[in-house]
Amino acid sequence: MGKLETKDLGISYGEIEIVKQLNITIPEGQVTTIIGPNGCGKSTILKTMSRLLKAKDGAVYLDGKAIHQTPTKELAQKMAILPQTPEAPNGLTVYELVSYGRFPHQKGFGKLKAEDRRVIEWAIDVTGMNEFADRTIDALSGGQRQRVWIAMALAQETDLLLLDEPTTYLDLAHQLEVLQLLERLNKIEGRTIVMVIHDLNHAARFAHYMIALNKGTVIKEGTANEVMTSDVLRKVFQIDAEIVTDPRTNKPVCLTYDLSHEQEDVRLATPVLA
Repeated sequence: MGKLETKDLGISYGEIEIVKQLNITIPEGQVTTIIGPNGCGKSTILKTMSRLLKAKDGAVYLDGKAIHQTPTKELAQKMAILPQTPEAPNGLTVYELVSYGRFPHQKGFGKLKAEDRRVIEWAIDVTGMNEFADRTIDALSGGQRQRVWIAMALAQETDLLLLDEPTTYLDLAHQLEVLQLLERLNKIEGRTIVMVIHDLNHAARFAHYMIALNKGTVIKEGTANEVMTSDVLRKVFQIDAEIVTDPRTNKPVCLTYDLSHEQEDVRLATPVLA
């Protein structure tokens, strides 16, 4: 199970209304990507859907139950969230941080069991952090830290994964590794995955379903072919986009041009295919 939906969701920062009457349903067992310009409410919506932020109006439902009525530990057994800029206490090792993902499954004083250690070691391995398991987080590069946080989310073993810019700080090779890992988790284990991604071509390539936002409002949602169109991207990003088809994935690829210049200025080229 992992059905996540919002009903008439309203979100505000103080007196500033960010989102009003948002109604979206995240498809179960699929990868959903959320796209939109900076400041459009993507991260705010993701945080509210995971209960990191409190809604002003409406509600978020997980498997038909309002999340604000769900005990924290029960919610953490169903949903893992990786925020955009997580922070770890100084001196914590990679293994120790990833082990925090097992907290929702522990009882009593939280002593790690054999199953916990198996999952922790698996999460560290699949994110390529084996050689750094005993190293402290503050001694890692930005990309390595990001992979450790992803490992912690994976160690939580939830049916639903929410990730806010999971490829932040990662070079192209590691971006593809992480996205392909999430793709495998979806295909093999049926996990429902929701990601906020800035790279439009990555968002389209790895998504079954896409949601395009602007100013806290859904402009378009549907398959990548339905969302990644010139008209939609013009409304969302104010860009002139040419859409071509990737011959290997049959997914749309975006070539964009800056409308503010008289001469068309290419901003994004076709990405390297992995």
